[in-house]
Amino acid sequence: MHHYARPLAEHVPAIFGVGYEGTSLADLIDRLHGLGVTHVADVRLNPVSRKPGMSKNKLRAALANADIEYLHLRSLGNPKENRPGFARPGPARQAALDTYSRILDRPDAQAALDELQTLAQTGRVALLCFESDPAACHHQAILARLAEG
Repeated sequence: MHHYARPLAEHVPAIFGVGYEGTSLADLIDRLHGLGVTHVADVRLNPVSRKPGMSKNKLRAALANADIEYLHLRSLGNPKENRPGFARPGPARQAALDTYSRILDRPDAQAALDELQTLAQTGRVALLCFESDPAACHHQAILARLAEG
């Protein structure tokens, strides 16, 4: 097992979003280390990918080898039919946010949000999804809900 020095990246919040679009697994892990990440919370509804190494089991193994804990929080996933709205401005985005907000109100999603807050008390958590543009990803709605307390 590799043991990486974990630099403490200043000015990085305890919970933040990361997209893997356009990056390799090795580059993603390097980025996570640079940010001092201790846990990756996969917030994809279905953690599968055509991108090498980004599906659940291979990703979990690679992260474990890099001393980063992986957890899949399916209850925070965004349904496929709701995803396009996040990439559009105006009413389409608001409709997607409203739909996703109802998902975050569910008991299983509330439990996942509580788990994230607990992890963030002792480490740094990256919410992982595909989109490289944070404005087009549902993890921004998760972060906003966490900020509400």
